[in-house]
Amino acid sequence: MTFFKRAIPFLVILLHFSAFAQDSVDVQINTIIRKHGMEQSKVMDIASWICDVHGPRLTGSEGIFKARKWAVETLNSWGMANVQQQAWGPFGRGWELEHFEMHAKTPQYWQVVAYPKAWSPSTKGLIKGEVVYLQAAEEADLEKYKGKLKGKFILMDSIRDTKEWFEAPAARYTSDDLLKLANAGAPVPRPRRNWEQLGGMSFNKKLWIFLYEEQAAAILDRGYKGDLGTVFVSGARVSNEDNVRAYDEKAQILPQATLSVEHYNRLLRLIEKGVKPEISMEIKAQYQSPDKGMEYNVIAEIPGTDLKDEVVMFGAHFDSWHTGTGATDNGAGSAMMMEVARILLETIKESGIQPRRTLRLALWSGEEQGLHGSANYVRTHLAETEPGGWIPKTLKPEQSKISAYYNLDNGTGKVRGIYLQGNPEVSPIFRIWLDAFKDLDANTITLSNTGGTDHLPFDGVGVPGFQFIQEPMAYFNRTHHSNMDNWDHLVADDMKQAATIVASMVWHTSQRDEKLPRKPLKMDNEKTTEGTK
Repeated sequence: MTFFKRAIPFLVILLHFSAFAQDSVDVQINTIIRKHGMEQSKVMDIASWICDVHGPRLTGSEGIFKARKWAVETLNSWGMANVQQQAWGPFGRGWELEHFEMHAKTPQYWQVVAYPKAWSPSTKGLIKGEVVYLQAAEEADLEKYKGKLKGKFILMDSIRDTKEWFEAPAARYTSDDLLKLANAGAPVPRPRRNWEQLGGMSFNKKLWIFLYEEQAAAILDRGYKGDLGTVFVSGARVSNEDNVRAYDEKAQILPQATLSVEHYNRLLRLIEKGVKPEISMEIKAQYQSPDKGMEYNVIAEIPGTDLKDEVVMFGAHFDSWHTGTGATDNGAGSAMMMEVARILLETIKESGIQPRRTLRLALWSGEEQGLHGSANYVRTHLAETEPGGWIPKTLKPEQSKISAYYNLDNGTGKVRGIYLQGNPEVSPIFRIWLDAFKDLDANTITLSNTGGTDHLPFDGVGVPGFQFIQEPMAYFNRTHHSNMDNWDHLVADDMKQAATIVASMVWHTSQRDEKLPRKPLKMDNEKTTEGTK
């Protein structure tokens, strides 16, 4: 055996060791991060500014306009660099509610718990009318209502049975839950969407055209979830045209509101008994366009040193729906990511150590209407993509410079680990970094994908994009898009823990000799390219 052949196993071992030596935990830095994140946290005060002072923050509204201005001023005051609002759009018009009331008059008075849907138009003062249940499954069923709905309040949902709560609505992950996540296999790729075959004149579309033509006074519904005064509300349904959204200037919209399930059910039971309930309603709302239909993301940086042209990004969406103050969705994520930036600034100041890569914070807008802010950022800076998606046609030079994007958008719950988004090569790296936080219960790694938020456009164009595993708390059954999404439902200890761990992950990503490994990237022309390994 020659010396060269004998040396090969040694070289393999050496290369393996070298690959992971750069991912060892910097204990000194983590100690400082823990101090500023756990002991000297500002995250709840940041969240109060975002939610109590600047909530809600509907995309396009004066609310998010003022919130962005506050964020820019705050980040500048901390010493962040290159703080700016980057435009995307045009988005369309904003909307803010000025006054709302709804009252039932029959068989006796009660105040109805309800909220108008975003972009619902104002009524002409206080309007009154009979409540009618429209029961139709096909176009022929509409004939019996023709000429009978003008000025009426229309119910279309059936009664939804409620059940009493014998268990607390909030929950944390059990050991079995986390084990299932950890043992999950590689995710199955989603099929390509055939945009040309989508659409068609469904009955639901015909129904809404009919309601508009009949000049109904308002459409009332109840959510598929929520009780005990919790009401889940989002945007109004456009009545008139395909490919028109409620925030488009030309959209024609009937007044719309969502009722608490108990009050919706009561109205429907009265109708079933032959009682004809009457209600009154007033909506005063204002369409707004503070920036002539354009929207903005807030971007801020901590400059790097020897690898300053490369970037580690971390962010959350800043916009919210309108019935609460946008606390768990997503004031929590925005506050935690701003806190990550603050913790890192304090850590740099105390340690005297600068990040190698540039650290870039992003606060996105337009997430609730379809990931608009993050997707537009990706299309502007990283890749030209397919229409309506993020499969890349061509890549831009900046795409190769981003090491990772970390996102937080699942409420107030603490971090229990991270979704790898089908990228197994980052697993041993994240394992080392997260093991340093076993005492904070954050060491689950899953190959699984998770969707519905702003890491997806980055992942779609080949940038390692990650969302953290967060405790579910009462996110989906109490606060997400509801009137209960307020600061009071944020959990301080959980948010401190999450900000601390994310700050460490961002820091250690910035200090590696190499960028994080990338998955193979499928381009729009179906060719596959290997990412940086």
